[in-house]
Amino acid sequence: MSSARLAPELPVDVLDTLVAPLAPIGLEELVAAASLLTRVDRKYVVAVADLPLVLGAVPGGSRVLDIDGRRAFGYRSTYLDTPGLRSYFDAGRRRRRRFKVRTRRYLDSGTSWLEVKTRSGRDVTVKTRIAHPEVTEDAGLTPAGLTFVDAELAAGRIRHARAAVLAPVLTTSYDRTTLYLPESASRATIDVDLGWTTPAVLGGRDLERPGLAIVETKTGSTPSALDHVLWRHGHRPVCTSKFGVGMAALVPTLPDLKWHRTLRRDLAVARPTPSTLSRPHPGVTP
Repeated sequence: MSSARLAPELPVDVLDTLVAPLAPIGLEELVAAASLLTRVDRKYVVAVADLPLVLGAVPGGSRVLDIDGRRAFGYRSTYLDTPGLRSYFDAGRRRRRRFKVRTRRYLDSGTSWLEVKTRSGRDVTVKTRIAHPEVTEDAGLTPAGLTFVDAELAAGRIRHARAAVLAPVLTTSYDRTTLYLPESASRATIDVDLGWTTPAVLGGRDLERPGLAIVETKTGSTPSALDHVLWRHGHRPVCTSKFGVGMAALVPTLPDLKWHRTLRRDLAVARPTPSTLSRPHPGVTP
């Protein structure tokens, strides 16, 4: 018998195997069935090794988004911020009015969008998007993109940021599988192969967490069956954001703000050492 060891399965392969028994649902049907205008989002950080236990307990009738036979889809998002990282600090300090700007590329289809999310003083979140090339360190917003971002920031009454000063600060990548939970007419996403990268101006650092998944449920006011499954197995919602934890983890001069517990306990990111704090990034203010 050969002593050669088989290569371990990738997280996305594990997830594909787990959702294989579920019936498919198309994108249009999913949007029609689970188009929650007012929703509660709950996020969980779960070990990939725990996914068989969790997904093995989802209720019968649950379905998985399937597009042309694919059930896992690659995403790459690039977040933009001001020189002083106003988007990061406003989110981390829970400012009543805050914003987030990013381009998101769907790796399987090759399409790319520019998205603006604003949050008002009444805790109302508005998200809009237009087709737009992916922003990189070498290619910024197009004239149409600049006009769109400024218009959306103005509509959200965000007065402390302008599109012209925004630049890439973080890129995230992951593979996503989406479930439809019919008993609550809600959705859940499971992201694996998690990775973060900062541009050269912010240190050019990388973070990967292949052993972890981020599960997010999107429900009405009543928790879904998947929430109850996660609770029974000891998982509780956490304060996390791919943008927030990625910036805090990879830019050591930044304070952790509201993501401290998730960084240290769930993502096992070590505290920065004094040597990493010796050269703060110009323009970053506490």
